Amino acid sequence: MIDIKNDTRIKIYISSYNKREVPVVKSALLSKYEDRLVHGISTRLGGVSTEHLASMNLSFSRGDDPEKVMENHRIFSGALGYDMNNTVFSDQVHKTFIRSCTKEDTGKGLIRKTDIKETDGLITDVRELPLMTFYADCVPLQFYAPDNNVIAGVHSGWKGTLHEIGRVAAEKFRDEYNCDINKLICFIGPSICKDCYEISSDVAEQFIKAHAEYEKEKIITYTGNDKYHLDLQRACREVLLGAGLQPENIEISGLCTCCNHEILFSHRKTNGLRGNLAAVMMLR
Repeated sequence: MIDIKNDTRIKIYISSYNKREVPVVKSALLSKYEDRLVHGISTRLGGVSTEHLASMNLSFSRGDDPEKVMENHRIFSGALGYDMNNTVFSDQVHKTFIRSCTKEDTGKGLIRKTDIKETDGLITDVRELPLMTFYADCVPLQFYAPDNNVIAGVHSGWKGTLHEIGRVAAEKFRDEYNCDINKLICFIGPSICKDCYEISSDVAEQFIKAHAEYEKEKIITYTGNDKYHLDLQRACREVLLGAGLQPENIEISGLCTCCNHEILFSHRKTNGLRGNLAAVMMLR
């Protein structure tokens, strides 16, 4: 049993690989389609990395031993049931570009040199092509369009949320894959919670100017001394609702990376001494 702080109904499932327990965060909404897709978000448990990277660090950009990172990918992919050699990596820069991935992208970032640059989201209708995005406080958005069988993984930090990357993703489903936004499903995964996420007045002012309803809905609150607190997960939900997703098709995790830093990597809690979580989606 894993103790989770925060008011959340999200469960952390225990998968296994070679008798090793591998905790995985899963969506109840997306799990209804497990016959069609693989999905999951890693925790920091179950891998082989050490010290501040312990133990399931899935990123090569954190100064980890590459062999340990590769072993972590073997473990995580084995536990979820996808071929790690096919995995496509994002290259996140807190912007809103989302790449449409094809078979030609197979393995880019993990076993092949990649030309995927400045990309905060990946989308595909190709089967057996795992899409992987990375996190340590920002919000994972995992999308599935059941009407046309299309998936996407999207990284939404404060800049991406401000510039509505969730809406950009929804419109890409509609415009490039002919999906009905009314049927689109999104899981808003673990990220830093409002209580833990203090922001400066200039960031708060940008949000309030762009999204006045956030202040009304208490997504942003003033806490004194020129500081505010921002609820990124609820802000992402408002963006998705504004894009046309239906409330019943949005699942918000409520799980905080900072409050639960023992089981999830948090950049803010550790002042940057951390590994990366990964969110993966794949069509079967």
